[in-house]
Amino acid sequence: MNQQNLSSFIWSVADLLRGDYKQSEYGKVILPFTVLRRLDCVLEPTKDAVLKEKEKREAAKINPEPFLKKKSKQHFYNTSPLDIKKLMGDQDHIRENLFSYIESFSDSVRDIFECFEFHTQVERLAKANLLYLVTEKFANIDLHPQFVTNAQMGLVFEELIRKFAELSNETAGEHFTPREVIRLMVNLLFIEDDDALTKPGIVRSLYDPTAGTGGMLSIAEEHLSGQNPDARLVMYGQELNAESYAICKADMLIKGQDISKIIHGNTLSEDGLPGEHFDYMLSNPPFGVEWKKIQKEIKKEHAQDGFNGRFGPGLPRVSDGSLLFLMHLISKMRPAKDGGSRFGIVLNGSPLFTGNAGSGESEIRRYVLENDLLEAIIGLPTDMFYNTGISTYIWIVSNKKPKHRKGKVQLIDASAMWQKMRKSLGSKRKELSTAHIDEITRLFGNAKKATTGGTPISRIFKTTDFGYQTITVERPERDEGGNIVKETKGKRKGQPKIDTSLRDTEDVPLSEDVDEYFQREVLPHVPDAWIDHEKTKIGYEIPFNRHFYVFKPPRELDEIDTELKAVTDKILTMIGDLSK
Repeated sequence: MNQQNLSSFIWSVADLLRGDYKQSEYGKVILPFTVLRRLDCVLEPTKDAVLKEKEKREAAKINPEPFLKKKSKQHFYNTSPLDIKKLMGDQDHIRENLFSYIESFSDSVRDIFECFEFHTQVERLAKANLLYLVTEKFANIDLHPQFVTNAQMGLVFEELIRKFAELSNETAGEHFTPREVIRLMVNLLFIEDDDALTKPGIVRSLYDPTAGTGGMLSIAEEHLSGQNPDARLVMYGQELNAESYAICKADMLIKGQDISKIIHGNTLSEDGLPGEHFDYMLSNPPFGVEWKKIQKEIKKEHAQDGFNGRFGPGLPRVSDGSLLFLMHLISKMRPAKDGGSRFGIVLNGSPLFTGNAGSGESEIRRYVLENDLLEAIIGLPTDMFYNTGISTYIWIVSNKKPKHRKGKVQLIDASAMWQKMRKSLGSKRKELSTAHIDEITRLFGNAKKATTGGTPISRIFKTTDFGYQTITVERPERDEGGNIVKETKGKRKGQPKIDTSLRDTEDVPLSEDVDEYFQREVLPHVPDAWIDHEKTKIGYEIPFNRHFYVFKPPRELDEIDTELKAVTDKILTMIGDLSK
């Protein structure tokens, strides 16, 4: 099915729905019906064999399921004598027969239609006297694999998802990551895996804990098969939103993937793939979403399991759960001795610097950096995502760093690499071109500092460069005569009494000696001060923008004065003209 035929078909169905459905609801009908018709076509050649096998195994009182999958030559089957064409032969009972047909699919497929809430749509279509007409439309398109390959069907389905995302911009960003961002992330993940890109028969696992509609998994598979057609990517995912989960699972099924590894549920409160570890991972978790509803489960795991669980380093503030996903992915990394892992995650700016030394956020950054897991952070342009215009960053994390990256972190400022979209989609007004993706990939692959026009775009740091010690500076309390007041009891008896109103803190880079810093920066100004070493805390932050700031000196005053005078003279002339 080519693009033109697809569009014509979609809108022919939409014409039927118009009036009874809003535009933003068309997908609730067209997506599940497309899945149903594809599965119907895929199973057609083995339909009779499956029905005979079912009868044979049930007569022998044997669970038929494994035999039916074998006969269908798929990861699923249907045991109904009906199919879409046969449904057309009984218009008066189309509703009941369609329900019976859906119920005869194997569990994993029924789960898809339940998450689509397909029964609700069937009832709604039946009440509007549209069910037969819509089903007939789909019965008349041929989605047999001999005419539409898995790859082509995947593109068709992806285009459907995109069209319906455009029709409901208010929710598109929740389920949809821009394809060019995914392509960039996939490039960065696979760039150093020569075996995956060249070795015949190689198998790699890929996991997305916020799978959405499956875009990241699909693009990664396309990339790897494009580079190495003999490689195989086994895909895993988990998704909270029921409709997105259904779309993801359907997309995987349509492409011939095993969908048993796509899980429905909240990744943070209930890991659907416990004990599993992966070669590669990708994630675009929701930006700045609070985790108050699952706070009890998260805190319990943190307290009880510590570093044996997922959240050992610490917990971020409840208002933003982004760093919980980062820690979850770290827990899913294959041990370095078994080949290690690399993952990419999209985060907003907050995880870079929010939280003082000792806070949950700082302790998470500290864990990542002190364990040398962070390879690079890429700053993207604003207005790149459908539901937000804020600055976003791709973190590349790995426990199998190549030798030249060990102990180092690369920061790449790609905020100026964009082209304007011909048509905005929600908040998305900019996109990365193929040239931009190639340039960012090249910068990452080189792992060196780089500039363009004198402006830095790639910088290399030691992991310790982002660490600091927060020291507490105390000063003594003085009486009316200016004399230092001494403690009269307790463990500090005889020592100066602390004046808490004069207490201050200083952040000292990890690379500096605290006492030397204190002697140089503090004592010349407050000679009676001292450090309370018991209160010293280590913190980490990554002030990304500061490292790419280039000072531009202001213009000369004479130039500014001349410009102001010209503007003033113009205004006076205009006022003079008005008074004539």
